[in-house]
Amino acid sequence: MWKKWMVCVLTLILSMPVVACEANPAPESQPAQQTLPYRIEVLADQLDVPWAMDIASDGRIFFTERPGRVRVIQSGKLLSEPLISFPAPFISEGEGGLLGLVLDPDFANNHYLYVYHTYKEGEVTFNRVLRLREANHAAQIDKVLLDKIPGSSIHNGGRIKIGLDQRLYITTGDAHEPIIAQDRASLAGKILRINLDGTIPADNPFSGSPVYSYGHRNPQGIAWHPDTGILYSSEHGQTAHDEINRIEPGANYGWPVISGEQQKEGMKSPLLQSGDTTWAPSGMTFVSKGPWKGQLLVANLRGKQLQKISLDATRPDTVLEAATLFQDEFGRLRDVVEGKDGILYLLTNNRDGRGNPREGDDKIIRLVPIQP
Repeated sequence: MWKKWMVCVLTLILSMPVVACEANPAPESQPAQQTLPYRIEVLADQLDVPWAMDIASDGRIFFTERPGRVRVIQSGKLLSEPLISFPAPFISEGEGGLLGLVLDPDFANNHYLYVYHTYKEGEVTFNRVLRLREANHAAQIDKVLLDKIPGSSIHNGGRIKIGLDQRLYITTGDAHEPIIAQDRASLAGKILRINLDGTIPADNPFSGSPVYSYGHRNPQGIAWHPDTGILYSSEHGQTAHDEINRIEPGANYGWPVISGEQQKEGMKSPLLQSGDTTWAPSGMTFVSKGPWKGQLLVANLRGKQLQKISLDATRPDTVLEAATLFQDEFGRLRDVVEGKDGILYLLTNNRDGRGNPREGDDKIIRLVPIQP
């Protein structure tokens, strides 16, 4: 009965009219011309597709490599032994593998970290979210928090972050089955929200469900504005039409019914979109201190650049300025992270099968603020 009802609902959605118009127009993105107020340094090189990173209060840097390793940088040096290496049924095929990572807010005491990875069960591909526990320079799986997220060789999403509300947010792709992004009974094509123990928050928009927003194609970045607390995400479009969205609980972001500048009643159009060019936006962060305080930074894969976006805090749907930095200077950028000291970190992904590896790739690059 549930499946028949869902088919009827999806058929109705697809039959509604779509309007193509200029949704939420934004300033045209321009290369930044000012002198860079940061010093560029290479923190680590010869890495194997680093995907996500987080920084502990003791200064250690934890990051994932897509083939299945969690690595650690301590006192500025990359430790030779990984914190953990994932065996089968873990897989690293296409865009799948060990993707997102975030440390628990109380990591100094409980030593919990959370990861998102792809695996196979027979011939079926899934993703899941694990809680790991670190001890004595190693980590073990402590608990499976969320399982059977539909997966594929493409469109796995994979970003995980802990929100200002101390909930775990998870981005999932449509697993190359676009229509299931509209199915609220599926975990694919969504932004999910769970408690840190894997239970469902009572205040989620759909009772008993981890679904926070839906209608996403392949979201790979999430970040909260430090002043307003508003959640934003980055999303890969189909053949260009990449998006930056303001995320609202329970909202439908349209895929595959609408994308880019298209609009439809009951569906959200993007705050900013790439038009006929391709950014392939991935990790993102708001800068909380230093020369770029208040700016939204977005790592671009196909665009081979870092976007710097200025939003109006009093009008959260208004983009004041959009600039691009480091155009093809480092190649494909997967993630951007801010440390508590204001240092910014960029992860390159030139060895992910879609880039052109350069000497020393892949790298973690840091931008150190230049003191006035």
